Amino acid sequence: MNEENPWKIKSSKSIYENPWIGLTEHQVLNPAGGEGIYGVVHFKNLAIGIIAIDEEDHIFLIGQYRFPLKQYSWELPEGGGMLTSNPLDAAKRELLEETGLVAKEWKEVLRMHLSNSVSDELGIIYQANGFEQHPAEPEETEQLEIKRIPFEEAYQMVMKGEITDSLSVAGILKVKLMREGF
Repeated sequence: MNEENPWKIKSSKSIYENPWIGLTEHQVLNPAGGEGIYGVVHFKNLAIGIIAIDEEDHIFLIGQYRFPLKQYSWELPEGGGMLTSNPLDAAKRELLEETGLVAKEWKEVLRMHLSNSVSDELGIIYQANGFEQHPAEPEETEQLEIKRIPFEEAYQMVMKGEITDSLSVAGILKVKLMREGF
């Protein structure tokens, strides 16, 4: 299989830019040689998710209204990490901000591209265990609800379509499979 890029970029222009994303429109020749456009969203941060599981096998979920979806969402503690910094440091910061938890043990569980047909966003999911409770420190844009439930209940929420956030779905399913020996 040839893994070289079959797309030819004729020109590119920046369409939109803010502190979190940039949108570039490329004039392209597609793999068959046809002319077209390709819009790419560049994310300026990593997407970070944390599967926080306590000694009683309960997981911590965050509930919040998601503006782009126009609906409420239950998900893992999540946030962004600068591309140039250590992603584990970002995970530790996000867990503290959203839940007030400081974990003693950390393990990377999964890396994934979140929407690779239109963006370059990379997500990294960690599992955290062994907690000390501190006050949560949410950002001013976050109105969060924290829910602590049995891990199996969170897994069932994924299976019923009650958790739809991609990092949360992938992370919970990965931990479930790891527990079953995969």
